[in-house]
Amino acid sequence: MRKIIPYNPNLVPLAKNLRNNMTLGEITLWREIKRRKTGVRFSRQIPIDNFIVDFYCKNLMLAIEVDGSIHFEEGHQENDAERQKRLESLGITMIRFSDLDVKNNLGWVLTEIEKTIEALKTHP
Repeated sequence: MRKIIPYNPNLVPLAKNLRNNMTLGEITLWREIKRRKTGVRFSRQIPIDNFIVDFYCKNLMLAIEVDGSIHFEEGHQENDAERQKRLESLGITMIRFSDLDVKNNLGWVLTEIEKTIEALKTHP
């Protein structure tokens, strides 16, 4: 049975706004992972706890983040690390890619996602 993780309902309007204003990297990756091309179902811009993750597979508890340039500015990496630690404490596996990797090396990104999916299916 799938574990239900609580979320902050106040984040729902922001998540909807983010779905309508995705970055080019997020759009590019979404085109590849939607409609079960990976063999699993992903949703986009999903509230979990007090955060919103870019893509989430509920069945595997797998979150994928596409980090734009702001994530590499001062202070953001520490915030991202704390956020990731909290989400992982809830049992979520997180993988991160830079926006540039998605745009310039999509094949590698998809291979890494597929490897993670297979590992989670084999060793939940």
